[in-house]
Amino acid sequence: MAKIGVIGGSGLYNIEGLQIIEEKEITTPFGMPSSSIVIGKLEGKEIAFLPRHGVGHTIMPSEINYRANIYAMKMLEVTSLLSFSACGSFKEELKPKDIVLIDQFFDRTNQARKTTFFGEGIVAHIAFAEPICPYLRMLVYGTAKQENLIVHDKGIYLNMEGPAFSTRAESLVYKSWGMDVIGMTNMAEARLAREAEICYCSVCFVTDYDAWKSDEHVSIDKIIENFSNNVENAKRLLKAVVPKITDVSGCTCREALKNAIITNKDNMSSKAKTRIGYILKKYEDKLI
Repeated sequence: MAKIGVIGGSGLYNIEGLQIIEEKEITTPFGMPSSSIVIGKLEGKEIAFLPRHGVGHTIMPSEINYRANIYAMKMLEVTSLLSFSACGSFKEELKPKDIVLIDQFFDRTNQARKTTFFGEGIVAHIAFAEPICPYLRMLVYGTAKQENLIVHDKGIYLNMEGPAFSTRAESLVYKSWGMDVIGMTNMAEARLAREAEICYCSVCFVTDYDAWKSDEHVSIDKIIENFSNNVENAKRLLKAVVPKITDVSGCTCREALKNAIITNKDNMSSKAKTRIGYILKKYEDKLI
């Protein structure tokens, strides 16, 4: 089964060199993922690829079934997940077409997104101080440098609600807070990946300066133009990093639930346990 998962944003649908083995229609306890998942081989390694917004970009950020997307990856035994997406920049030095490997999130959504597998009878509180897997992020960073791509190490990703872009007032406030980039999707993925004990790395491609600059503002035309130019770099980076991904011993992402589940197993309903069976399976004999 696939061990490396890839979630692609706008434009990252066809990956040259990917030998497609099959397309899987997966039903999860949380519903259907954004699309069927393509299982294939890239540079000799098996990957599972999922278009975040569906094929043809038909799903808005607040409509994405993030739980189904990540749970499907867990069902496929994915242990490392790369997320490629577009973002806006709050800093002059983070230029359109640059790559930012963020390491932090700031949530400005209205909770329309479901960002936990727990609830309805089972309570867990994961540690999320470091939301991005440091091992996977540094591997991607080193690979991007080797490929001579313009990449920035670390940054804070402000997750806005959308689908409209920021007002100038909002953008100026976010910039004053010290935020680095803005997007609409990655934080929910990161939270759920941590609950699923999957190493997660967000690879953000700058497409614009949001709305804080008085002489320009973000538009969908600008995003599409810049991200289209970034697609080849995204594919190049993906092909270069996939062969290097291995299971890292000692990575705490893989033990995120070790002491996080609070509910006594005797108080868990069978329905609740079944719903997140792939996540609880590892801890069946260890729950209090």
